[in-house]
Formats: sequence, structure tokens, C-alpha cells
Amino acid sequence: MIPLSRLRQAVAEGLAYLRAIDDIEEAEAFASSNGQLLARLNYTSNIPCNGVEEPKSTESYGIGVQAVFQTPEGHKIGFGSESSDISLEGVKEALAKARKGAVLDPEFRSLARPTGEKRALRRYHDPRLMRLPDEDLVGAGWQVVGGGLRTFQASETLSELAAGQSLRDLGLIVGGDVTILQERIAVGSSAMPRVQTDESTLILSFITAMIEREGSKGSGYAAATRLESFRDEPGREAARNAIGAIGGVRVKDGEYRVVFGKQAVMDILVNLVMPSLSLGIFYAAASPFLGKLGKAVASEKLSIYDDGAAPGLVGSKGITCEGLPTGRTELIRNGVLTSLLANHYESQRILVDPRAREKLGVEPSQCRSALVPRNGFRFSRGGGRNFDSPPGIFATNVIIEGDDRSQEELLRQVGDGLYLGRIWYTYPVNGLRAGDFTCTVVGDSYVIRDGRLAEPIKANAIRLNDNIHNVLGGIIGVGRERRPTLVWAADEIVYAPEIAVEKVRVQEIAGFMETI
Repeated sequence: MIPLSRLRQAVAEGLAYLRAIDDIEEAEAFASSNGQLLARLNYTSNIPCNGVEEPKSTESYGIGVQAVFQTPEGHKIGFGSESSDISLEGVKEALAKARKGAVLDPEFRSLARPTGEKRALRRYHDPRLMRLPDEDLVGAGWQVVGGGLRTFQASETLSELAAGQSLRDLGLIVGGDVTILQERIAVGSSAMPRVQTDESTLILSFITAMIEREGSKGSGYAAATRLESFRDEPGREAARNAIGAIGGVRVKDGEYRVVFGKQAVMDILVNLVMPSLSLGIFYAAASPFLGKLGKAVASEKLSIYDDGAAPGLVGSKGITCEGLPTGRTELIRNGVLTSLLANHYESQRILVDPRAREKLGVEPSQCRSALVPRNGFRFSRGGGRNFDSPPGIFATNVIIEGDDRSQEELLRQVGDGLYLGRIWYTYPVNGLRAGDFTCTVVGDSYVIRDGRLAEPIKANAIRLNDNIHNVLGGIIGVGRERRPTLVWAADEIVYAPEIAVEKVRVQEIAGFMETI
């Protein structure tokens, strides 16, 4: 990893050079150094294996330059970057690319300007994760694998199934990863010449456990900001869920009352809801919530906010990749759409859009507090704040709140229905704006009967085909227990509770004969 002092120096020297060039009206320099440590896990009881199969690391660093050029045709805006070189020569190479690729952008107003908000987080990362030795990465991997194997070993259910044979004969699998993200950045611009720096760390794990002979599987996951907070729980949870999935049944097509588990809530949020709450998606007239700012878009039981400056939360950052403070953005409050995720570029562009009122539902000049740029990040390639792209719009810590019900209360509300714990391949159908989506139920799911969890549902036997308006509007209860729930190796974290929904369309996947 490149020291923070070198990144700061590179940006300061780069800015001094850029400000001395006559045809540059304003410029921004952004340097970053990212590390990703990965322990790939693959324990198989009846096939020779190493358990921790593939510990490895990747590192990238470089500098990006965004510049506004004065030309006879008007102001042109360009971006360029140079990898593995943060010297002045690297800045010059990045500038040359920015100049070559510069285009006229009549909607551009300026590079990022101070918002008046103050930075809240400093020195919040874990130094141990920033300099983790190889043996500790491998140890973290074995910690998770061991948690799964100990849970299998202690299971009376598996002992009975093995009938005096070795548990190995059941075909036990524990697979997944432990991933550590290490990030350092420095950023400065003509409007904010004081170079700002930030460094952040997080450790993530996502595990799938299987009992092959029984055709059952379960998942477990964890996310933390500090090494001492990381435990073997992902492995233990995955093994428990795999054991609980033994004897799974199939369900028929129909509309069901459903409790979505935490991972399923995260998957719907990340793939459908959060993209729809981006100001850039509103500008493109592609959000299913178009024209609804200040109006109801969900059940009054649901509230969602993003808070990148919350101390101790996994997705927190000190500043955005535009050099602006992170903070709390109320997105949906008691079912009403109140604000949008924004970066500086989009927050300025919407102000001059002649169709802005149609897209937002209100004049942008009357709702500036709903468009504050707290989410301009350069996340990409499975995690990290990367120098080789301009800032996009990304969430940080997405927190979901509601009427704080226990799982038992949610199950009683549903009565007879389905508990859907894990879904995947969630994507919009007919475009994001239509709100239609589909996904497959892949594990950790149960039939709900008389307000209690009953038989497990077979993995990959049903899929959902519904509309996000139906799901959000049909919420009848929100759990009180929230947990950091993750997309693989990404910076955005959803603090997800369980959520009960009145009516969800379920379709049996073709080829299955048994139903309940």
C-alpha cells in the first residue's frame, strides 16, 4: 500500500502543476491506493482439499485528473488517469488523456464545491487490517471453516443420518471467502485546494455450506470494521442453515404472505431500490419512483436512510471521492420519498434540466436539501475507491427501520406463508422504471404454518416474479433486529431487518413434481 503521505504529496504537486496551465479553468486530482486480501475457502469432506485453497492479494494505485478546458467551442470537460505512477509525470500523462478525451457538456456547472457540512469521521480505520500479515489472512479463513466443521460435528441430526458411519460420507462442504478491503485516498481541486485524505478498512465473509447426500445447503455471512470483531459465525451459521434445510419441500405457484430474511431484503435493496433512489437515474427518467419526491412510495411502516458518517458502521467513510463530507440522507421516511442519493455533478445538472419538475415531482430549487451530494464515490471492481474513473453515485450504510417487530411477531402476522431467507440473481425485468423484477430462492427458506417456521423449502425450486411497488406497498411489518448484510467484496452495506409483505407472486421452477 502507498503511504497516505505520498498520496497527499502527489495530489498537492499535481494541483500546483494543473493550476499553472493557462487553458485549464479548474481541475481536480484524485490519488488512491487499494488493497484486497482474499482467502478462498473450499472444504470438501469426500474429495481431497486444502480447506483454505487460495489466499491471495491484489494492489492497485494511481492518479486521476479531471479538468475543465477553455476552448474556442466553449468549456470542455475531460477525465484521464495513470496507473502505478503518482509522480508529476503520472499527472502529466493523466492530463494528456483528459485533454484528448475532453467533450462539450452544456449541463456541466462546476467541479465539486463545499456544501457547508463538516467532516465527522477521522482515524476510524483498523491499523491491524491495513497491515495484516499473510498468516493472519489464512488464520481468518480457517477460523470460518473451523466454525462450520465444528457445527457439523456437534449435530445430533447428522450423527443420526450417518448411522454409525463417518460424517465425511454425508458429503460436507464449506465454501466461500474471507475478503479484506484496504483503501487510501487523497483528493484536492481548484475549488478545494487543501488536500484531504481518508483511509478505511473492512473485513467481509460470505459462506455456503452443503450436505450433498441430503441435497441441502445454507449460507452465513459477516461484515466488520475491525479484526477483533471478526469471528467464526459465518461458518457456524452456514452449517446450521444447511442442517435445517434437510428434507426440503417444494411449493406451488401462487401469491403468498412472505417474510423476507435479512439477506433477501439486502438483495432487493441493492439491485432494485437503491439504484432507483439515485439522482442520476431520476435524471435519466429511469426510476420507478419518477415524479414521486415528497410523495408516498412504500408502506408507512418503512423508513430507509443512508449514513456514511455513522461511527462504527461497516460502510462508513470520512469523505466522499469528491472531497465532500459524508453524512445522513433520509431517503424514505414513513413510506414517503424524502431525498435522493447524489454526487456534485448530478446535484448541479438537475438544477438546469427543463424537465426537472416532471422527473422529481417538484422544482429542484425548492428541494435542494433533498439533493445534497454525500454519495460521490469511485467504487468499482469488487470493492475499493479507484483512481481510474470519475465519481459515480453509491450508497454507504443503508439502514432500514420500521415498526420494530420480533421475528415471532412477523411470523404470527403472516400466519400461513413463506419465509424467504436467501435469494440471488435479482434483476429488473422490462427496465428499472417498470418496477418488475425476478429472482431465484436459493436457500435458508421455510414454509410458515400457523405463525411458525415449518418445513424447509428446497433450494432453487421457486422464483419470484413481482413488482417493486407491490412489495414496498405491501409491507405489513419490519423487524427490529438489523444486521450488516453484504454484496460480495463491495463497499456498500445494508443494515437489513426481516420484513413481512402481504402478497408476493411465487412461481415453481419447471421440472419439479412434488409440491405441498
